[in-house]
Amino acid sequence: MTERDMLSGRLKDLSGRAYRNDYLTHTDFLGVSEQADFHAILASQGVQPSVHRLNGAPYVLWGGWEEAERCAAVFLPSYLDEDSFIEGELTAPQVVACLDCRPLDSRFADDLTHRDFLGALMNLGIERDQIGDILVDREAARAAIFVLADLAETVARDLTRVKHTSVTCSLIPPGECAIRPEFELREGSVASERVDAVISLVFRLARGKAQAYIDAERVFADGRTVTSAGQTLKPGTRVSVRGLGKFVYEGCVTETKKGRLFVRVRVYK
Repeated sequence: MTERDMLSGRLKDLSGRAYRNDYLTHTDFLGVSEQADFHAILASQGVQPSVHRLNGAPYVLWGGWEEAERCAAVFLPSYLDEDSFIEGELTAPQVVACLDCRPLDSRFADDLTHRDFLGALMNLGIERDQIGDILVDREAARAAIFVLADLAETVARDLTRVKHTSVTCSLIPPGECAIRPEFELREGSVASERVDAVISLVFRLARGKAQAYIDAERVFADGRTVTSAGQTLKPGTRVSVRGLGKFVYEGCVTETKKGRLFVRVRVYK
């Protein structure tokens, strides 16, 4: 049985229970590639992208904030619509909680990264699918950590050290989280929306070097390994190049008279 088959079975079970018993159910956090599988499963069952309903149950993908990368698939009871669910989650979460993690003494804090916070959580024995986005304010050595709500108090109690820095964690309403990823906007012209062309633009590489990263399986689009330099990027695609960084492809802004495309990307700082 493949991972997609397992996810399909899980979705069928959760959506069926939500519809029959009229209560809220949800998956653990799904990564970008798993969310792609989620949508592929819906498509295979004839569910249109605009129809947020599976086996009779309304659903929403939710990760604790409006642009979350890692999200749980939440199946709603009849008395909740998507807007009401999100409004409630921002103030009194049932599914995704937010932890404000900060150093006990900022004067002696390490320069903490996403990897440092994630490593500290996994050292507590927490599985990756129980952890959502981790938004880091590196200047303050501080992070907003999104976790499944039923795990939040345990994490707040047990997470006391990140790298060599003693930290304290407190639960805050997700709607009060002020940390957001920082991006650098980049624009430029490319011959096409091929992934190798856009990577060359973003990271200022020769096309051959971009091809080498693809051949080495170090390029990922929406969580899936890119196997062809000719793959066309669509607006909203998240691209990561191991060793270089990641960006969100925003799409073509305009086309020049010579047929080149002027494109825009947001590069994670």
